[in-house]
Amino acid sequence: MTGPRAVARAIDALRRGWPITIAGAEAALTLLAVETADPLRLAAFDAEEAAAVLLSAGRAATLKLANQRDAAVPDAPMLVERAPWLDFAAATALGDPQLDLATPLKGPYRAVPLSAPDAAAAALRLARLAGVLPAFFVREGDGGAAESITPADVDAHEDPARLAIATRARLPVAGAETAEIVAFRTPESPGEHIALLIGAPNGRPPLVRLHSECLTGDALGSLKCDCGPQLDAAIAAIAESGWGILLYLRQEGRGIGLVNKLRAYALQDQGFDTVDANTRLGFAIDARDFRTAGRMLDLLGQRAIRLLTNNPAKVAALEAAGVTIVERVRHALPPNPHNERYLATKRDRTGHQL
Repeated sequence: MTGPRAVARAIDALRRGWPITIAGAEAALTLLAVETADPLRLAAFDAEEAAAVLLSAGRAATLKLANQRDAAVPDAPMLVERAPWLDFAAATALGDPQLDLATPLKGPYRAVPLSAPDAAAAALRLARLAGVLPAFFVREGDGGAAESITPADVDAHEDPARLAIATRARLPVAGAETAEIVAFRTPESPGEHIALLIGAPNGRPPLVRLHSECLTGDALGSLKCDCGPQLDAAIAAIAESGWGILLYLRQEGRGIGLVNKLRAYALQDQGFDTVDANTRLGFAIDARDFRTAGRMLDLLGQRAIRLLTNNPAKVAALEAAGVTIVERVRHALPPNPHNERYLATKRDRTGHQL
């Protein structure tokens, strides 16, 4: 089986600690996720103790296995040669930055060339989709894994064109009693994206806010970010404008998932900012896919909007998706003592125009 459904099965296999195969253009790689494996599974996967370890360039740079030029794309793949001292515990320490202070690395480790760079890059993307650390034991060739996919399958799985409206209903909410909720999903993905339509069309382009899911901020009132207050303020601003749309995107933690976001929080407690925490984990600085928002607006029949944002990346992504931004409306809230550094990092390192 190939295609998006096969990718969904591969994601499930990764989370269960089962090996998968990714067939690249030059070679196939069979992979076992370090996070969900254990010594017994590793022994069954790699009886010869020859499997290398696949990491991201950002993580490899943290471990001094790559220079900064190699790590310019933090989520690019890097392969670490298997050494006699690279056992399961050592590989876990390589993959999980929370162990950097607690587990002295044995080493030395050596980066080696990739035989299938496209398959390796697809594996790191798959780790993000599965919400696991981007670290794998790797054998070259088709190792008879239950699930076999291609990089093109991963592309198809992430294609926003597959998103469709599932249902819609009236939903009065605090701050906007005249609202309708619309749910969007793809056949395989477990999370649904949501649009909240507030007010009624009034002849003007709608005021639109792209809000990425943040359980800690939206539901629990976390003070480490500004997500909860931004969500409330966006609903109020749209209601005041008379007509607009809140797009609630299921892209927790800038696209790395809840568990990895909490790992980033733990790294922030060690002194790293949000950018360095993400790259230290092995992910891109921002892994969100705003093409999804463009597809949602297309399905809602809105191709010209006023965008409520401080993030130029959202403007660029929507324009690339064919959405006309007739106005960018500033959306900033005062900091608190817990998120001052977070907001400064957004301003200074990710280009937010606060």
